[in-house]
Amino acid sequence: MTQHSDTEHFTGSFTQQEPIPEAGIEAALSILRHGRLHRYNTVPDELSETALLEQEFAALTGAKYCLSVASGGYAMATALRALGVAPGDTVLSNAFTLAPVPGAIASVGAKPVFVGVTESLTIDLDDLEAKIDQAKVLLLSHMRGHICDMERLMAICDAAGAKVVEDCAHTMGAAWRGVPSGRSGTVGCYSCQTYKHVNSGEGGFLVTDDEQVAARAIMMSGSYMLFERHLAAPDPSVFAKIKYETPNISGRMDNLRAAILRPQLADLDTQCQRWNERYYVLENGVRDAPGMQVVERPDAETIVGSSFQFLLLDWSADAIRKVVSRCGARGVELKWFGAPEPAAFTSRYDSWHYADPQPIPKSDRILHGIVDIRVPLTFSLDDCALIARIIKAEVSAVYQSEI
Repeated sequence: MTQHSDTEHFTGSFTQQEPIPEAGIEAALSILRHGRLHRYNTVPDELSETALLEQEFAALTGAKYCLSVASGGYAMATALRALGVAPGDTVLSNAFTLAPVPGAIASVGAKPVFVGVTESLTIDLDDLEAKIDQAKVLLLSHMRGHICDMERLMAICDAAGAKVVEDCAHTMGAAWRGVPSGRSGTVGCYSCQTYKHVNSGEGGFLVTDDEQVAARAIMMSGSYMLFERHLAAPDPSVFAKIKYETPNISGRMDNLRAAILRPQLADLDTQCQRWNERYYVLENGVRDAPGMQVVERPDAETIVGSSFQFLLLDWSADAIRKVVSRCGARGVELKWFGAPEPAAFTSRYDSWHYADPQPIPKSDRILHGIVDIRVPLTFSLDDCALIARIIKAEVSAVYQSEI
């Protein structure tokens, strides 16, 4: 058996992405040369990059309608508005998620009510069942790419007459029993931010089969009565009434970002396979570390392993901090969701003081133990094996001395 030194050090960057594909660069340069960046700025007989991107993403997900927008957060807030969520309403969402999700709820004047998390890092469906009568909309976050039992979730929501908006920021390309993420609920929302599965710096998608929701979202995105230029939109007749009643909250994506994204979408399947190769090297490398719980993925789930999580359940805060510190000293950046103060991309439901206090003790125990790592495609499989060795060694060392 090969022995590895405990002085091994990882020198890669956890924030460096792969370059934009050459086809995207050339398309972007073409737009910069002619100057027609605005989503509706076209010459006769020209189809905008934005409209083409929407058509292609609708086809990729199997949705009737698609709107490309300024951000994933804008997509979620627009979906809530399009479903009629009003100031003062309550919206259910995950206790384990990222700040833009409750932020989208708060941005429309609604109040988040948080649903617990399980050791599978998915929404607690028992807790959802107990709370479903508190709201008419669930903003479901597939946080860090973990998808719950979507059949049971939809049965709970359908029985209560609650609409589901899926936050698929971490699950573009993933599926549950072959159904693409974002296609079980009424609306699916996706992110194209740099650290997601396609990279336009910032951006997002909204998909739906509901023509009223799609039409309202398009009007809100700033269509300026130019909705007939969309390719993945409802028939113009659907806009006849709502075009006078729907506020313009401009936020549709521009042609430059759309041009950068189109070749990335075409290559999404290959990229997802590459992420999964890296994910499973990490998972296999840390498995059986003492005191660590690996998050097992169900057979029904088609994953996209762009990040990796493990649990240090019932460890003290000091012990987890030592793991994070010791791994950091060897070049491996871990994020801990149990820290009392939010840091960078890690925060918890009790960090968001615009929401009413809602203690969830069972979830607090799980959140305290969640450790997270980003998996850029700039990492090789050997890099991932090295990272796994470092994590396993440092978890083992702290466990033996502290636990």
